[in-house]
Amino acid sequence: MGSKVDLSKQLKKFFGFDTFKGNQEVVIKDLLEGNDIFVLMPTGGGKSLCYQLPSLLMEGTAIVISPLIALMKNQVDAMRGYSNDDAVAHFINSSLNKSAIEQVKSDILAGKTKLLYVAPESLTKEDNVNFLRNISVSFYAVDEAHCISEWGHDFRPEYRRIRPIINEIGVAPVIALTATATPKVQHDIQKNLGMIYAKVYKSSFNRPNLYYEVRPKTKDIDKDIIKFIKSNSGKSGIIYCLSRKKVEGLAEILRANGINARAYHAGMDSATRTANQDDFLMERVDVIVATIAFGMGIDKPDVRFVIHYDIPKSLEGYYQETGRAGRDGGEGKCITFYTIKDLQKLEKFMQGKPIAEQEIGKQLLFETAAYAESSICRRKLLLHYFGEEYKHDSCGNCDNCLHPSKEFAAKDSLLTLLHTIIDIKENFKSDYVIDILIGNETSEIVAHKHETIEWFGYSDEKDETYWSAVIRQALISGYISKNVESYGLLKITKKGLDFIDRPVKFMIKENIDFQEEIEDAPIQGMGVGAVDPELYAMLKDLRKQQAKKLGVPPYVIFQDPSLDAMATAYPITLEELQNIPGVGAGKANKYGKLFCALIKKHCDENEIERPDDIRVRTVANKSKLKVSIIQSIDRKVSLDDLAIAKGFELGELLDEIEAIVYSGTKLNIDYFINDILDEDRQEDIYEYFRESTTDRLDEAMDELGDDYSENEVRLVRLKFISELAN
Repeated sequence: MGSKVDLSKQLKKFFGFDTFKGNQEVVIKDLLEGNDIFVLMPTGGGKSLCYQLPSLLMEGTAIVISPLIALMKNQVDAMRGYSNDDAVAHFINSSLNKSAIEQVKSDILAGKTKLLYVAPESLTKEDNVNFLRNISVSFYAVDEAHCISEWGHDFRPEYRRIRPIINEIGVAPVIALTATATPKVQHDIQKNLGMIYAKVYKSSFNRPNLYYEVRPKTKDIDKDIIKFIKSNSGKSGIIYCLSRKKVEGLAEILRANGINARAYHAGMDSATRTANQDDFLMERVDVIVATIAFGMGIDKPDVRFVIHYDIPKSLEGYYQETGRAGRDGGEGKCITFYTIKDLQKLEKFMQGKPIAEQEIGKQLLFETAAYAESSICRRKLLLHYFGEEYKHDSCGNCDNCLHPSKEFAAKDSLLTLLHTIIDIKENFKSDYVIDILIGNETSEIVAHKHETIEWFGYSDEKDETYWSAVIRQALISGYISKNVESYGLLKITKKGLDFIDRPVKFMIKENIDFQEEIEDAPIQGMGVGAVDPELYAMLKDLRKQQAKKLGVPPYVIFQDPSLDAMATAYPITLEELQNIPGVGAGKANKYGKLFCALIKKHCDENEIERPDDIRVRTVANKSKLKVSIIQSIDRKVSLDDLAIAKGFELGELLDEIEAIVYSGTKLNIDYFINDILDEDRQEDIYEYFRESTTDRLDEAMDELGDDYSENEVRLVRLKFISELAN
């Protein structure tokens, strides 16, 4: 069965393909000869065929160990599509009831089933082990094998138990397959599966058709994404977010802006999740917004873009997720949004995990950040990470190559770096080395007495960004290496030692400086800097007139930052007005008509072209927390008790209530205020706000003095705004 002609015939007979891709044929031959095999093949390279075809040609049943239930179902359906008999492929996992499992077992014993997919958790169940012991196993396939390694991007502890179970069921050849593995992860997989001497087939990780770009993540990210999708109208795309809440929120915003999008994450009920996935595969939906739970093994060849809303936790994860674009060899745009703040958030999430796990996580994050901030060809960086050398200086298909940064000579900097690494006995990571070079006297440096070495503070005019670029380029050029086993200690290579003896030209491009984004300030107290000062003054006059007419302070109608935004975005309908910060539906309907009319008249008279920029239609914030707070206040739950129930301090709960009230929702908290403040005290605070021209808390506290606490003033301010503004 092993000859080329026979295999080609079988390929045509079962799958309808005329030729094999890449290493498929040699892998299949080797497996048919009974060898253990390790297959490293990028997404879209045809890994599944490497075990599907041999399973049909060998005696017995092949056991495929796979991590995702959705993936198993897809693959089983695909295999049944190639056969006349549905019994050819089955899966056993927690989604099956007892009678369905009995049917699967009956088909296997009858010799009808050639491929059995199992989750690692199901594989270890005693009933299943006892059953599988008594069948003829042709071979074991461990799919998504990177799940075995703690250094892989999707580590699953249950994968560590696969080898002992295989030994218990009965030894047969093992084929391990993954689309992403660094040399460290590869070694981990082989060691853990007891297949150190397996034949290794490694395809190139280069996907020339994929375009890689990293963009700064700003507060306009939703607008940037909507613009991008609309300029790629009708194309299929995936947007990855790290949190389930963001997935649902973004999918809702996209739909509100006329984009056919659905959400997908592990917390959804499985029927909705499956329906959304199927709608995407069947092209009833253009865009899926998902957590990384989506996509593993999803065989959709024409995904035209993959957007990362948040920075991925590792470059392996990034490579696999971007790899879902352009699997047919056509266009595939991979856009990642990056801010240093996201990095800090991910590091925070790691706290509380075991130290070793934190170290690994930080190391993987460091690599991702270095990739995002670097000016070097992104393809070159990615391939270097996977142990592959990309011989060209420019790939012509990434943002850094299409818009190259200026290069400059850094021979002396490299020499300094190498000498520093030698002087500290090659025993420290890059951030430590950088601290020495820029003269940052940390407690760790002092403890090791490294502030006394020659190179300490050698280059205080060069910053962290500069030295990160030198280190990254030195790694790629092979002058230093990173010891992954020791969480990234920097070591000098033979090439590095030769450079010290005979320095040659060394050029670098400075890293991109992603300044931390400033978060949106709360609506109170924001500075004003309207694009159209004339309109801003007119809006202020109108507000003053309305305030006088209604007998309320002007800020009750709209706050200054809202007027500022109106004089910038020129909203002329109530719908557009609701996109202005601090204007909810209630406020827009109550006060908005006159303001929209004034803006429209101003635009017409001055022939102002309103910004043709996309106005992002926001969606009402229906978050469970806000709904739950409103319902609790309607039921007159004490705010102290409500704060405890939500895990807040009272001040934090008031932040949430202020957000609800300031956007135009009326809430009655008299029941709580009356309990803690007598009528006279309430009246004092209320009168202050009635007469004041501002609702700023600091000014109120100065005026009212120490007789009142901050929370008391905030509570009465809420009552005032709710009664008069809403």
